[in-house]
Amino acid sequence: MTAFKVEEIAVFTLENILYTFTDPLTGYAAVMACLFAIMDERGWRRLKKLPILLPAPLTATLLIMVLYEAIPGAFAARYCISSCFNLLACTLWTRWAWRIGFWPAFAAVCMAGMFQVAASTLSRMLFRTLPLDAVPQIVVTEVIFWVVTLTIVTLLYRLRFGAWFRLLIENSPDQHRMALLLFALESSMEVLLLIQKGIQQEYFILYYLLVITTAALIAGLVIYVAQRLDAARKLETQRDIIAQQQLYERDLEAIRREVRLFRHDYKNLLAGLSEQADAGKLGELRATLAELDAGFDRRVGEKIQASTQLGNVRVPQVRSLLLAKLAAMGEQSIDCRLEVLYPLEQVGMDMWDFTRCLGILLDNASEAALETERPWVEIVLLAQGKGVSLRVSNPYAGTVDPDKIWAEGFSTKGEGRGLGLASYQRILSGYATAASSTSWAGGVFIQELTIGGRT
Repeated sequence: MTAFKVEEIAVFTLENILYTFTDPLTGYAAVMACLFAIMDERGWRRLKKLPILLPAPLTATLLIMVLYEAIPGAFAARYCISSCFNLLACTLWTRWAWRIGFWPAFAAVCMAGMFQVAASTLSRMLFRTLPLDAVPQIVVTEVIFWVVTLTIVTLLYRLRFGAWFRLLIENSPDQHRMALLLFALESSMEVLLLIQKGIQQEYFILYYLLVITTAALIAGLVIYVAQRLDAARKLETQRDIIAQQQLYERDLEAIRREVRLFRHDYKNLLAGLSEQADAGKLGELRATLAELDAGFDRRVGEKIQASTQLGNVRVPQVRSLLLAKLAAMGEQSIDCRLEVLYPLEQVGMDMWDFTRCLGILLDNASEAALETERPWVEIVLLAQGKGVSLRVSNPYAGTVDPDKIWAEGFSTKGEGRGLGLASYQRILSGYATAASSTSWAGGVFIQELTIGGRT
């Protein structure tokens, strides 16, 4: 993150100290203006949190003075250190103000820094081209800078850039990579701003146009990628709807078969009703009817439950995976029982990591269940605050060696397999709030995963 004025201070007089302080103060204010547009902020509530950030420009000024005394001849090094401090301070404030993760906040501040650099560059270009010699330079630079900055902010709101940016960064499977990419782009913009001192005057216009064009291309790239992601999400939603409809249709067909069977059994019972009544067997008839009713309710209830439990899964990625796995198990004639007691809206970890873990457990469970005479898989998802508890059970006909199942490459299927559980363990090792357990008793293999909410 840079400020508008990129100049060397020779002696720290009182005037220069004030000048040095207005530099980061202006930079912070401009970044905040761009940040509000990037985060698509429409209200005034977060403006009340800005005073918490006020000590940062003062600290940045003191840091510049200390660095000048420590390394007086290295302007570029001092500039990089102070810029990194400003970037970190804004990131921490953004994370606190919007209550988001570190990487989304870091990405947003990097994006705001790029627009601030573009505003600084465009302001310098206008300052060099406009005939404003009669007005004090410091007034001209500040006025032009803020006119340009507010114009960029207004344009970002008009283009709905913030909505696209948040869609991209919040739904990216690799938020840290996206943030680091934006940091690299922002750093390149900073470098372009630093090298302007070596640009000859006749090339200034081309240089300024290069910087502004680069910022515009980056913004356009963000919008393009976000639109592609949005289109992919809509396509995935349509596939989910189709898969869910297919699941409902399959379950409804099973319910119809149960009803036809129930009617057939009832006809047979009614045919023998008069004979049993004459023989004084009303008690036995009532017991038979009650058993038939209970069996019918249980079988139909299981089908209805399997279809309705998906409605409690509010995380799109998890629901998509469950739909795909339920459909695959149905094709393999695996009886799958899904239980989601409460609405599941958070998983307490990166959603993509959780879906990878869930997919590994379900694949292993279905493969093991197919080796038994009556294959079945039971999935229980229990929302626990901001976290979740997962249990996957399946029958298993073989034996389990607890010391080997987590080893990479070990598998009962033969060589070249067995990478799933090792990968599962590597994913969980990155989360301090995740705890997994494995048990095997009575021919049933159980995998449990408990994830606490992230702080």
